[in-house]
Amino acid sequence: MAAPPRRRPGCGDWSEPAGPGRRLRDVAGRIREDDIAEVREKARIDDVVSAYVSLRNAGGGSLKGLCPFHDEKSPSFNVNPSRGFFHCFGCQEGGDVISFVMKHDGLSFNEAVESLADKYGVQLRREESPDGRPEPARPRGPARSRLIEANKLAQEFYAGQLSTPEALVARQFLGERGFDHDSAETFGIGFAPRDGEALLQHLRQKQFSEEEVVAAGLVAVGRSAYDRFRGRLLWPIREASGDTIGFGARRIFDDDRNDAKYLNTPETSLYKKSQVLYGIDLARKDIARSSQAVVVEGYTDVMACHLAGVTTAVATCGTAFGDDHARVLRRFMLDHEEFRGEVIFTFDGDAAGQKAAIRAFEGDQNFVSQTYVAVEPTGLDPCDLRLQQGDAAVRELVARRVPLYRFVLANVVGKYDLDRADGRVDALREAARLVSSIRDRSKVDAFAREIAGMIGIDVEEARAEVRRSVSRGRSDARSRPGPPAAPNTDAAAPTGPPKQQLPDLRDPRFTLERETLKVLLQHPAQVGRMVAEVGPNDFRHPTYRAVWELIVAAGGPSSAGPDWSARLRDSAPDAGVASAISALAVEALPTQKEPDEGYVAAHVVRLQELTVLRRIAGLKSRLQRTKPVENPTD
Repeated sequence: MAAPPRRRPGCGDWSEPAGPGRRLRDVAGRIREDDIAEVREKARIDDVVSAYVSLRNAGGGSLKGLCPFHDEKSPSFNVNPSRGFFHCFGCQEGGDVISFVMKHDGLSFNEAVESLADKYGVQLRREESPDGRPEPARPRGPARSRLIEANKLAQEFYAGQLSTPEALVARQFLGERGFDHDSAETFGIGFAPRDGEALLQHLRQKQFSEEEVVAAGLVAVGRSAYDRFRGRLLWPIREASGDTIGFGARRIFDDDRNDAKYLNTPETSLYKKSQVLYGIDLARKDIARSSQAVVVEGYTDVMACHLAGVTTAVATCGTAFGDDHARVLRRFMLDHEEFRGEVIFTFDGDAAGQKAAIRAFEGDQNFVSQTYVAVEPTGLDPCDLRLQQGDAAVRELVARRVPLYRFVLANVVGKYDLDRADGRVDALREAARLVSSIRDRSKVDAFAREIAGMIGIDVEEARAEVRRSVSRGRSDARSRPGPPAAPNTDAAAPTGPPKQQLPDLRDPRFTLERETLKVLLQHPAQVGRMVAEVGPNDFRHPTYRAVWELIVAAGGPSSAGPDWSARLRDSAPDAGVASAISALAVEALPTQKEPDEGYVAAHVVRLQELTVLRRIAGLKSRLQRTKPVENPTD
């Protein structure tokens, strides 16, 4: 296991407070183009993307990982750091670092630029619109960067309060569970004062509006505004990048009027409980390195695991582990056929833990990696286990993992008396019903064999019962009343000419066009004037022809700068052309060495040669169709 985490003073580079001169969201006017170019230059796309996706070398100067914008089993998301571009060959999303932040965080162009400028120390300047009047800012909610900073300041405030006399009970709670001052500092733990306006007043002094602190989930409004968390022990919940986006709050006072043991930040534009994992900021690098993730049930369990050396531990926040959580883990594990890893769930041995295991088993097909479960025979969770038996016992718990399917099926079968014939029948039916719910049909036969061995019956009998269970499920689905069919409005809709279906961009007929454009986008300096004689008719595919026309309109390869591909993509007439540009900018060239003039010339000459051959073929065809007697003027 890896060593325990080092103490971390704050949230890392992504959480540095924005300087007073850089909070320009409310300033009217456009951001200057040279400042946008500086943001693109300083915000390296591999640095930004790797905060959300584990990237591995794909050769040719590119990196590859699982796409954060759609669910996939094999990585098709490519990042080319030298070009500053990304492209997913699965969902066709692509662009530069600004496009990535816009898409991932749901921001406008200006908001994405401002967010990156804050993080990378670029001071933005504004300019008036062409007609001389400042452009009005669009009315929107508080900027994401303001909500991030509000949560960051709240975490710092709460952490400072943990050392006050009022927080004695909070410190005792931690101490009784084996966590000292250094542990609290490592995980950023804090205390919310019982005063209902302590944080609110603190943030007001930091120039935050009521709208901003409410939108951040820190303050609620009843008759008046008040702190959402009062008299509670707090764990900051952070994104993988280290930004604090919410809190988990533990009840520690008997006279707390809210009986809920835990409270969490409500759903906000930052905090989505179905997608956040506590501890992912500390665990993500080791998850990527080891292709292993350990999913525990609580904040103190995450702390215990990390301090014991199990540094891949994470936990959900106030909700069961679901499909979205699985997608987050898969991106960091690089979970696909070539890099199979392990996902290890720890559950309590009680009925609730067994229910959680069944839910995880039903979602097992979300992972390519093998899924396991680690349960302490004494029923202790990782926090209590570390407290009673030490760090080595926590590491041993994870090492003793068993396959998840075996654990779940054993629990199901174990409820019945297998010495009785009716007990065996009932055990078979329930186990088969559970197995039949698995969407990954490739695993069903193996599970049927496992059931047969556990119950002591013939494998064919188990397979037949699974098939019957599948059929019963289909019959039930057909018998359920569905929603009323939507009225057919197609007849009333005006019918226009059908949209022309474009050929596949990867059709071998267009390979030369694709490879030539890749050189133009990726190595414009090597091209120079060699394309002076190339024209739009040299490109037969409409999309590739449109890319060429954008290159010409931008001044040709000799006009290329650091943001060459980004400028072309920004001027694309439609999404299809924009997607093609991002793909051409990141796709590796079919050569191991840097392309030289000979490489470029070979492509350009061949491209023009094919154009000439097409013209010759066209003229020959026309001559063959010509009848001089009937058409003497042709």
